[in-house]
Amino acid sequence: MTKLRLSALLDDKPVKITVELPAAVHRDLVAYAEILARTAGETAPPDPVKLVAPMLQRFMATDKAFRKARGQLPSSRP
Repeated sequence: MTKLRLSALLDDKPVKITVELPAAVHRDLVAYAEILARTAGETAPPDPVKLVAPMLQRFMATDKAFRKARGQLPSSRP
């Protein structure tokens, strides 16, 4: 069985941004969505756009240099 880095997508209040992606990246997002649906036993893949935020979140969460630098910034978060 394929072990993807993403699992279920959480429904959270979104912040809208607009980005342009290279066509190859979009094709990969579509393929990832299809594989994610297949491994989860779902009949339809999720909208590839919904994968971008969890992928970015996962990337930043696993980037040790980012976490270290982030910890040194003054924060307005509680």
